[in-house]
Amino acid sequence: MITKDNRSETIKKYAKKTGDTGSPEVQIALITERIKSISSHLKANTKDHATHVGLLRLVSQRRRLLDYLKKKDLASYGNVVKQLDLRK
Repeated sequence: MITKDNRSETIKKYAKKTGDTGSPEVQIALITERIKSISSHLKANTKDHATHVGLLRLVSQRRRLLDYLKKKDLASYGNVVKQLDLRK
C-alpha cells in the first residue's frame, strides 16, 4: 500500500522543482510504486482478475509516459529508467 509519506518522498525525489507533481518523471515514479504494490497483492490473490486488468492498464500508462519522455528528453529518460530499475 502506498502511504502519504511514501508518495511525498517519491514526489520530492523525482520533482524538477518544488510543487512539481505533474512532470512525466514524477508520474512514472508514482505509477511504478503502484505497480509494485499491486503486483505483491496479486501474488497473494491470484484469482483477482479485476486487479489484474487494472495492473495492465497502469503498465500501459507507464509505457506511454516513458515513450513520451524518451521523445522529449532522452537524458531524463535514461535517469528515470536507471533510478527506477526498469528493464530498458
